[in-house]
Amino acid sequence: MMKKITAFLLSLVMIFSLVACQNADTDKEASQDTSGDNVATEEGSNFKIGIVTPTLSVSEDEFRAGAEMVEKYPDIVKHITLPENFNTELETGISQILSLADDPDMKAIIVCSGQSGLLPAFEQIREKRPDIITIATMLDEPELMAEYVDISFATDWVRRGETIPKKAQEMGAKTFIHYSFPTHLAKEAVAQRKEMMEKTCKEIGLEFVEIITPDPQTGDGPAAMQQFLREDIPRQIAKYGPDTNIFGSNCPMYDVIIDEALKLKYIVAEQCCPTPTQAYPTVMNLEIDAEDLGNYDKINQLIAEKAKEAGMTGRLSGWAMPSSIYVPKFEIELAKYIIENNLELNEDILNVDFLGDFSEEAMGIRADFRPLDENTNNYYLLVLESIYY
Repeated sequence: MMKKITAFLLSLVMIFSLVACQNADTDKEASQDTSGDNVATEEGSNFKIGIVTPTLSVSEDEFRAGAEMVEKYPDIVKHITLPENFNTELETGISQILSLADDPDMKAIIVCSGQSGLLPAFEQIREKRPDIITIATMLDEPELMAEYVDISFATDWVRRGETIPKKAQEMGAKTFIHYSFPTHLAKEAVAQRKEMMEKTCKEIGLEFVEIITPDPQTGDGPAAMQQFLREDIPRQIAKYGPDTNIFGSNCPMYDVIIDEALKLKYIVAEQCCPTPTQAYPTVMNLEIDAEDLGNYDKINQLIAEKAKEAGMTGRLSGWAMPSSIYVPKFEIELAKYIIENNLELNEDILNVDFLGDFSEEAMGIRADFRPLDENTNNYYLLVLESIYY
């Protein structure tokens, strides 16, 4: 996956009520706007939504998502970026977020960042502009996020330990091979997903095989790991047959995994970071024009055509777009919908059925949402529906 966060943290967020009052400095302006609320909502031009992402060089996906939504809703969406040197310029980042709340037309602020430390901004927004809807995808402590953020979303990386083996079996797999290395397995999310994969395979009758590769973090980098895969995968397919799903926990593995799949005809139900832009364009020599880099429908069509040429139709699968692009766009669409329809953040919005239906309508790709736990109704973990090539 393009420059992407690998850290994973499950977060709790408890909803707090939006209030209608504004501070004394904006009372006059608010009273002037009140008479035109319905017109402003219908026209969609008298309110704004702020989206905060890392810069292009820090996280291309989130940045691209913000930029594309500005292009889609130029009169509504305002996109700003956090400092490049985030850790040393944390206060600057907080100030940048707070600057959005200075605009009296700002009705929602969304922060999509793989960093922590930005919660003071949300605390001050709550004090300064409690009318603003706040939505976040961040890595701060769950209890603190619960106190200051209205709604949070995150990709459910661990639940994929259940969904991937089940999908692999549906695609015809009888064996599930998991490639990883020690420093990666030391990461909590990776280890939890692997354990879930092993447990799920046992429950549904798939043979689970774990193979440790050379460690790119302590050895000779990705090259040794990739060479190991190039030599070992044919051995495993010769042993278990092509009705085998290969999963690698590390993104650079997939240049080899997908290339070998085209030759040996085994199954790849999902990459570690499922996206059509990981490995497929390089391995399949796809010709993608610069203006089509974000055109996932076209990229997926090109992949499907190459899979058909290789006799691999139905043996490769993934997500139709990266979740790191999907989530910021979805959050903006959700905020816009809530504001335009003058909705409260209650059980009508905060439930998995509504969110699933809305995601499909707004994004064209359905997401499956689950609340973090039974006591939390405003933090949702999601996985995207699959695309089969």
